[in-house]
Amino acid sequence: MKVKILTIVILTLFIVSCSSSDNDPEPEAILGCTDPNSNNYTASATQDDSSCEYGTAKNLEIPEIFSNLLLPPLIPSNNPQTIEGIALGRQLFYEKKLSGDGTQACASCHFAEFSFVDPDRFSTGITGAVGTRNSMPIYNLAWNFENKYFWDGRALGIEGQALGPVENPIEMNNTWPNAVATLQDTPNYPDLFAQAFGTTTITKELITKAIAQFERTIISGNSRFDQYLLGDNGALTVSEINGFNVFMDEDRGDCFHCHGSESNPLWTDNIFHNNGLDTSFEDLGLGMVTGDPLDNGKFKSPSLRNLAYTAPYMHDGRFETLEEVINHYSEGLVYSETIDPLMKNIAQGGAQLTEADKTDLKVFLLSLSEPGFTTNPDFQDPN
Repeated sequence: MKVKILTIVILTLFIVSCSSSDNDPEPEAILGCTDPNSNNYTASATQDDSSCEYGTAKNLEIPEIFSNLLLPPLIPSNNPQTIEGIALGRQLFYEKKLSGDGTQACASCHFAEFSFVDPDRFSTGITGAVGTRNSMPIYNLAWNFENKYFWDGRALGIEGQALGPVENPIEMNNTWPNAVATLQDTPNYPDLFAQAFGTTTITKELITKAIAQFERTIISGNSRFDQYLLGDNGALTVSEINGFNVFMDEDRGDCFHCHGSESNPLWTDNIFHNNGLDTSFEDLGLGMVTGDPLDNGKFKSPSLRNLAYTAPYMHDGRFETLEEVINHYSEGLVYSETIDPLMKNIAQGGAQLTEADKTDLKVFLLSLSEPGFTTNPDFQDPN
């Protein structure tokens, strides 16, 4: 009898032990970088969280006026700036192998000598197809706190923006698998990716990360107006100072709501507006992305920096000169249902500036251009 009882007790303990073992929760994963070759290897990590960092850290060279007035730049935690990543991104920015026939690169529509825009109203793709918008400038992107890109805001993040043109049929007209395979098959790119990202296996994600690192270094913040704000009272003429006053005056230019001020050296709000160009829209702009009719005809405010180099102007490049742009806001505004409330003089067709105000406003706008920016050797083709 005692033997039977003892046997039952042992079996019960065994069953309870097994049941308890089966229900024990698995140990919680410790996230971190699991690659011993990375800069931030975490020995205790049991699951990689894609946070591994490679290369030599490189801080952005931030203009004094930005440090004084702006928040720190947006740098994704999974794509820190490195010397190797920036160098690779610069090479990829000028790399024609990314296009379907090997004839076009990012730089084919974003020319350094024109402050990284296309001097043609519309860019032409590899097939000869012509776009419907003027290429946007790509400087000071690290301070785009809205983090939306293209005229219509369809891409999130600089990395996301860099994905689109490669597969766009009217631009580079390639596929990402083909572009990746082409680079993988070169003698130099696998080693360059290993230096920048710790792997010789090239992916579209790593390509766009490298391009984004380079684009974040394209910074413009040393115009004569910047020097004036930093205390050089002789940097501007009387006419340019008058033009700034026109720009800031709500009863005259009233430009600062969308395009910044002495307190916003980006000279854009990076937001989307209908600025009274058309009564109806073939290109819906933001509305095409959101599907909201109230967004039809809204396009992103571009920066006013480097206007001396970035003609033509507006999302569709319709204005060839700054005089035309100023005349539009002075007496060319037209009404549509989504007109921005900031276009307060719509009933009069515009601000009705005097000729003197127009002249002064133009020279002020040109004072926001940075001499030497378009020839900066760090931005040129390394090939």
